[in-house]
Amino acid sequence: MIFSGIAIVAAYLLGSVSFSVLFARLFKGIDIRNHGSGNAGATNTLRVLGKGPAILVLVLDICKGVLAVWLGRWLAPDYDWTPALAGLAAVIGHNWPLYFHFKGGKGIATTIGMLATLCFLPSLIAGIVGILAIVFTRYVSLGSLLFVTLTPVVLIIYSAVGWHDYGTAVLIVSIAIWALAVWRHRGNLVKLKNGTENKLGSKSGGKERSLG
Repeated sequence: MIFSGIAIVAAYLLGSVSFSVLFARLFKGIDIRNHGSGNAGATNTLRVLGKGPAILVLVLDICKGVLAVWLGRWLAPDYDWTPALAGLAAVIGHNWPLYFHFKGGKGIATTIGMLATLCFLPSLIAGIVGILAIVFTRYVSLGSLLFVTLTPVVLIIYSAVGWHDYGTAVLIVSIAIWALAVWRHRGNLVKLKNGTENKLGSKSGGKERSLG
């Protein structure tokens, strides 16, 4: 149990490393949370810093989720809950980073990394739907929410038809991630309903806060 606690705390500290904030300071000497949408994530990095830094932020944020799960597996291999909770801790760290006054992003990129590591095929199926939604609508927030919504649904289907049971821990944490993402995207949901949400590539400073 001690090693489980260490893994979860370490995952939170890892998640608290906000690459969007760091790169904005490095490349432009600014706090990205005061520019664009105000979100510390890949989408706003694209808007403020451009494609190169945005891709790098996206990849590194995904890697945080992957590494967090593996920390749980390495440090507590006998506890099924530890990898899942470590992944969740990394997302919480990204959203409320200790190093940056608890003001971070929405955690979708880190969620992609942790869910892909915990349950690759269900998250892949959900991810494809999310990507298609972004391609056809250019609403990153919509694709993000579809991804986190469909992942637990696919997990339940997989278990129900006997394809694979990823375990209670993965299912419960995926549902917690969904609830957290919906809460963090509540403003986006209102904008999507009203037709005022910014689209991918928009230079507006509106509140599109996804993949962060």
